Amino acid sequence: MNEIAKRKNDHIRICLEKNVKARKVTAGFEDIKFVHKALPEIEMKDIDTSTMAFNHKFTAPLVVGALTGGTKEAEEINANIAEAVEELGLGMGVGSQRIAIENPQLSKTFAITREKAPTAFLMANLGAPQLVEGYGIEEARKAVEMIDANALVIHLNPLQETIQPEGETNYRGVLQKIEKIARSLKVPVIVKETGAGIAYEEARKLEAASVAGIDVSGVGGTSFAAVEYYRAENAKSKFQRKLGENFWDWGIPTAASIVEVSKTVQIPVIASGGIRSGIHIAKAISLGASLTSVSAPILRSATKGVEKVKETLNFLIKELRNTMFLVGASSIEELKKAPILVMGKTGEWLRLRGFDVEAYARRLI
Repeated sequence: MNEIAKRKNDHIRICLEKNVKARKVTAGFEDIKFVHKALPEIEMKDIDTSTMAFNHKFTAPLVVGALTGGTKEAEEINANIAEAVEELGLGMGVGSQRIAIENPQLSKTFAITREKAPTAFLMANLGAPQLVEGYGIEEARKAVEMIDANALVIHLNPLQETIQPEGETNYRGVLQKIEKIARSLKVPVIVKETGAGIAYEEARKLEAASVAGIDVSGVGGTSFAAVEYYRAENAKSKFQRKLGENFWDWGIPTAASIVEVSKTVQIPVIASGGIRSGIHIAKAISLGASLTSVSAPILRSATKGVEKVKETLNFLIKELRNTMFLVGASSIEELKKAPILVMGKTGEWLRLRGFDVEAYARRLI
């Protein structure tokens, strides 16, 4: 097994066996309060959770985030998720495809997604450090063609790379590389963080670089500093493990990042990072997200089979529908107008950053 394959297996094992959730910081959704409607004036069976994003119709504003690929275990996980999202009319991303670009024999571990999900929205995936080290439009096209993807995700993981013993920490010129691919590729390019969030300053730069969407992936869910902390347990360098410990909770909380980005750009925003319920999904949409993305809960389900994945996703959608009923929103567009209170640490963060949080409380459906 080569180094990259071993790393991928390590990531799966650690996420399943260890507590890699943020410790002392949350995604911030507890600070977001809906105004309950005692007279919703809608019928629950008529609620429409469907939405359009990236010229694709989703039955709910929900996708499964980038998880894995490149190993036998990863192929089974991808197959189970793909079959579930196809049946439910959702979408999914795959993990970094670098391993299959360098070893085409492993492409089937990613390609299984399109085989199992012929009509679902699929997102290919490459890492920003690989762009700096020489990947370009040719590799981007290979990644897209490998799974017949609807979009390409370029993931940003500077925090993880600084903790990872074999981390690649050269990000110089990465925005220019992203722009070149975004302007050349025929499918939309989405830029995604990996658990540390995106601020409005970077969001503005990404939109100017022709990126078609931004996945904020804020702190509050899986910490990749924590994942690399556990990978470093058996490493010779105690220095890397100490870094993982100290940067475990580094980043912008998801709720704050959604507002920072959605209030700055006109392109679709995907909310991820600590999304653990349909109520979180509803709050993310009301804050300005176009879609939401869940990863860790689906990884656990995917190891137990297709039916478990469907059960998990269906319950998230059920919770979303319940929330919409209780705020009187019969559609996702109405949910985006529902009044919410942005309180606590999230409200304080956003005020200090110059955002008008009171305006959310004055909205009317």
